[in-house]
Amino acid sequence: MNSDTDWMMSSRSTGNGGSCVEARRSSGLIEVRNSKSPAVGTVRFTTQEWDSFLDGVKKGEFDCLLGG
Repeated sequence: MNSDTDWMMSSRSTGNGGSCVEARRSSGLIEVRNSKSPAVGTVRFTTQEWDSFLDGVKKGEFDCLLGG
């Protein structure tokens, strides 16, 4: 899966005033941006970095950031 994609966001992001994180694949990298301020720029990750991050999210390794 090396083809580029359009910007996408989670279906759970609807209804919060457009304040969402968007992601896409571009030139073999994963790009992430704030949908409310797309002109600010993007953060780019290799697919290996992105896979590692998602694995950590799924394991709950970042739950402490939620403050709950």
